This record gives sequence, C-alpha cells and structure tokens, in this order.
Amino acid sequence: MSLGWLQAGTVPRLAVGPHAGIAWPIQRDVLFTVHDLCTILPPIQEDGPGLYNQTSVDLGYAWEDGNVSAGPSVAFYFMPACGTTLCGRVGGLTVGGHAQTNAYVAGPLGVSVSANVDWVGRGSLVLPGYVSVVVVAGPVLRWSAK
Repeated sequence: MSLGWLQAGTVPRLAVGPHAGIAWPIQRDVLFTVHDLCTILPPIQEDGPGLYNQTSVDLGYAWEDGNVSAGPSVAFYFMPACGTTLCGRVGGLTVGGHAQTNAYVAGPLGVSVSANVDWVGRGSLVLPGYVSVVVVAGPVLRWSAK
C-alpha cells in the first residue's frame, strides 16, 4: 500500500492510493502475479477530483530474498489534465505495461519498486496522445500460506 505520493505533470498534485498485489508460484521459481494500483486525486483545487486505476497480470521470477515481474496492464482514468493549449477532464480505458521488483531485507519486510506505463488521452482534445508514467517505491510486507 502506498500513500501520499506526488503526481507529477504540468501541475503537481498530491495523490493517495492503495497498491496491492498477489502472486502464485506456477513452477519452482516462476510466479503468476496480479497487481492493482489505484490513485485518487483529492478535490483540493478548482479542477476537482480524479481517479486512475491500473490492473496488471504479470509473469515473474522469484528467489529467496526477492522477486521481479512484468506484464501487460489495463487502466481506467478520469482526471483533470492540461495539454499544451487546453485544460479539461480526460477519461477512458487504456492499455499499457507494468514491472515490479521486491527485495526482502529483514525477513518478511522489504522494499518494492513498481513502474506503470499507459497510453492516455487518445481521442481527447485536451491530451491527444500522451504517455502516463507512475513509479511507486516503498515498503512491502510478504506473507505466505502453506
């Protein structure tokens, strides 16, 4: 879970969002993972609230003290944005990619870095075709069921 990161763009905004993932081993060191990143832009400015939710399905590799995974994603977004000449709200459903690595440094506690890329704004006069990149880093907690 990640809270309080800054969304960088033409106008930086505070964003709050949970990030969750679950992984299943499909072979000894091969993982199948599902991740969800939800970003909520609070309505603290005149342009109002926003929502960006990305879900990905990844394949990965695991070892004793970490794992890495990557795969395709789909995102739903509805948020205020500004292009080069026009500001407004953009929304839609788009495809992209996701990659994540986790390193466990103290038993089940570790550090996680996740990168998400989506192509947003297609068909919009505000953002005619832009890339959205979200990078989240923070603590991670691992637990397993046997």
